[in-house]
Amino acid sequence: MIAARRKIRHGRSWTAIALLATAFPLLTGCASMVVSKRKLPLPVAPPTVQTASADELVARINEQWASFQSLTATVDIQASKLKSQEGIATDYPSFRGNLLLRKPEMLRILGKMPVVQTTMFDLASDGTRFTLLVPPRSKVYQGLNAARGKSPNWYENLRPGFLFSAMVVRGLAPDELYSVISESITEEDAAKKRLLIRPEYVLNIVRRKPGGQELAPVRVIRFHREDLLPYEQDLYDENGNLETQVLYGPYEDFGGSKFPSTITLKRPQDEYQLLMTVERIMANPGLSDDQFQVKIPNGSTIQVLQ
Repeated sequence: MIAARRKIRHGRSWTAIALLATAFPLLTGCASMVVSKRKLPLPVAPPTVQTASADELVARINEQWASFQSLTATVDIQASKLKSQEGIATDYPSFRGNLLLRKPEMLRILGKMPVVQTTMFDLASDGTRFTLLVPPRSKVYQGLNAARGKSPNWYENLRPGFLFSAMVVRGLAPDELYSVISESITEEDAAKKRLLIRPEYVLNIVRRKPGGQELAPVRVIRFHREDLLPYEQDLYDENGNLETQVLYGPYEDFGGSKFPSTITLKRPQDEYQLLMTVERIMANPGLSDDQFQVKIPNGSTIQVLQ
């Protein structure tokens, strides 16, 4: 595990090189200037680097999405509320979460209070509308999946759409265009005092805006070239703003299926993040419609979000 990392994107600054070339003869001609040499850590490259075209990467994503039908998972969730302007982060105690997903958009997540294991929240969606039950406050929120939350309590702003997209990398829609670039990043492994080179592919997915030639960003997916598995996914809203950033940790085998062992979900506009550590996962179990319904207790206050 890399304890501390500093990423460096490879590139060139031609302006800096030109200035250095101009100044170098002046420096070396000065008798009072002493030139010294020092050793730099040599970046370590991975033993295997795979090659794939944009079409091949998209085909892999589409194939994996086509084979996915449903999923159940047990995760530990660490939530953090961020106040970027104040430079403050509030970390909440981790809690257990049980997730159900089923194509095309059905989701349910049940969050349990730490220690006492009573229900903290229960969120369910039929793919179009959602119901969010918050028993500690005897409140129920209902609305369309696209409705945004504005509560000061982060868990009351949970919505099924971005949770579904974080857990599963969707295939591309027919109207989406794509391109890929190849680059490398250098990661500093402070624990082992070495640099690691990580070659990667960056798949940019866009959609043409109606009535013009302008392209709107939809997603950016980054793949490590050691295994061609996605390790980061950035999702953008209709205005081109970064809405959700998802970081996928090391992949592990769960019952014959490879799945990230950790999923970090960041919501920069809502200023909170969720770190989910996967304890158990089952791919493509049979899930019925009633498993995606929340039973509303008597006496609950129901708020319909427009």
